[in-house]
Amino acid sequence: MNAPLAGIRVLDLSRVLAGPWCTQLLADLGAEVIKIERPGAGDDTRHWGPPWHVRDGKKVAAYFLSANRGKRSAAIDFATGEGAELVRRLASNSDVVVENFKVGGLAKFGLDPASLRELNPRLVVASITGFGQDGPYAARAGYDYIIQAMGGLMSVTGQPDGEPGGAPMRVGVAVADLFTGLYTAVAILSALYRREKTKEGAHIDMALFDTQLAMLANQASNTLVSGEDPPRQGNTHPNIVPYQPFEAADQPIVIAIGNDRQFARLAELCGQPEWVSDDRFSSNAARVANRSAMVAKVADQIRTRPAAQWLESLENAGIPAGPINTISQALADVQAQHRAMVRMVAGTPLVGSPVRIDGKRADSDLPPPFLGEHSAQVLDELGIEPAEVARLQSSGVVGG
Repeated sequence: MNAPLAGIRVLDLSRVLAGPWCTQLLADLGAEVIKIERPGAGDDTRHWGPPWHVRDGKKVAAYFLSANRGKRSAAIDFATGEGAELVRRLASNSDVVVENFKVGGLAKFGLDPASLRELNPRLVVASITGFGQDGPYAARAGYDYIIQAMGGLMSVTGQPDGEPGGAPMRVGVAVADLFTGLYTAVAILSALYRREKTKEGAHIDMALFDTQLAMLANQASNTLVSGEDPPRQGNTHPNIVPYQPFEAADQPIVIAIGNDRQFARLAELCGQPEWVSDDRFSSNAARVANRSAMVAKVADQIRTRPAAQWLESLENAGIPAGPINTISQALADVQAQHRAMVRMVAGTPLVGSPVRIDGKRADSDLPPPFLGEHSAQVLDELGIEPAEVARLQSSGVVGG
């Protein structure tokens, strides 16, 4: 594929997940991404194991692998004057910088957005923090778990009060981090497009807390319109019925009825066509108002047959439904295999990019790098002589 971002250089000063997720997406789209890491330690997630993956005798946490394909790693200690100068030189030759330091944390190194944009006015700098560059919480550190809690997501996730296990629950992956990474990538692409017209870069201010509020979507809208906080509903939907798991004779399946036509077909499959003319169930609004009665009637029918039979019938009827897979089952699913969503890159198992353009997937073929694997290569591209690189390595300014 003619990579859409070929020729764009990204300097990645971020670590953990939100920033690396953003830059991994940019790498998949063809950007050259140079990941700057602290010599001897690197990105925190390199050490967040088990499980560990071993390649060429070196081990790295599986967590790190999930967000760092497609990048080169240069280990540079920019807490030193020489290291900071190296990073400034790299920024001068880059299109994008992504960083997730605390507000003002890079200023003491001369690597803050204002300083970098003074060196390179065309530079797009994306700063990712927990709460943004201003406001009463700006100085606070931001962690996904805290953001899920403070941002309202945990209040609508989990079993309802009064039911076994009923309590606020975090989502099983770091969705605030991941969504922030995606929003940041969109903002970067927008700034690059604008730069084509104005010749000027930008400073992008992204906050996990802002993103968490934005991604509450219909739940936030429901709250604003009704003036009431939505309750936790477990696996049910606040606005659609039936839309939840049901126990078949052997295992649970999920049925997701999105409109009245689908409901009519479900009623036929269940041998209960009269549901459609029942005032309690004839519209989605009526079904929401009579949720308990509707769910009980559907549940009574679904438990009479095995899951495989139901899924085949529901598929043939055009009714959205599916099994509740484990992650290994999902990755092994025939659709996942057909779409080649599991890849082996340089002996490293990875989940592939979901982005396809003109029938081809935008997916980097570079495996997640070893710490400092490309330090010498990156410095050579800056025109630094091998003897000077060796000196910087011996002094600890550069690793790898």
